[in-house]
Amino acid sequence: MTEKEIGKAAVGSMLLGMVQTNCYFVYKEDGKDHHPGVQHDEETPCIFFDPADRGVMIYEELRERGFKVEAIYLTHAHFDHIGGADKLKELSGAKIYAYEKEMKVCQDPYYNLSSDFGMTLTVDPDEYLEDGAECEAAGLKFRLIATPGHTEGSCCYYFKDDDILISGDTLFEGSVGRTDLPGGSMSTLVRSCREKLFTLPDKTIVYPGHGPATTIGYEKQYNSYV
Repeated sequence: MTEKEIGKAAVGSMLLGMVQTNCYFVYKEDGKDHHPGVQHDEETPCIFFDPADRGVMIYEELRERGFKVEAIYLTHAHFDHIGGADKLKELSGAKIYAYEKEMKVCQDPYYNLSSDFGMTLTVDPDEYLEDGAECEAAGLKFRLIATPGHTEGSCCYYFKDDDILISGDTLFEGSVGRTDLPGGSMSTLVRSCREKLFTLPDKTIVYPGHGPATTIGYEKQYNSYV
């Protein structure tokens, strides 16, 4: 758990699924002890990003730690980022949101790669958002940034007031997302990183869909892919 100043955003994470996907929950730090088993008079609302797998486990673990999922946001709809979405929505009552250009990947097992693993996964977001959409949930404000390249509808979520970027599979520490998959484009991905992400402050902490966290400043200096 990342400790933050009370009233500011804090980021928790879970590592789930067959390809070790980072799932994040972001909430307003309230000074409470969120270790399992601690009793709370009220649950702390949080935003969940990319429920990769085991939606029941996600829901139960968060409740055990005193959290309530208020909204679910997808960075993209590959199978390893959506496997637990429907069950988490069912149990929590939270709506699912995605970028409007990701509809095909949400609905088609070929494009979301689940068919490659003998599955037929789809997800039906409650709302598709446009590039630049200003979002608000769990007492926090953030912005959707369209970053196509890994998929046509890949996006990131930027918490300006807290210098946090949930980057999905667009930008990794020292690397970028694969572009040899249906709908991928390396030139488009590089342009997304340079024009959309590298214009953010260097101190912005990047929380990627796989691997360790990094910063925009570090990636601008050392990421050889962009």
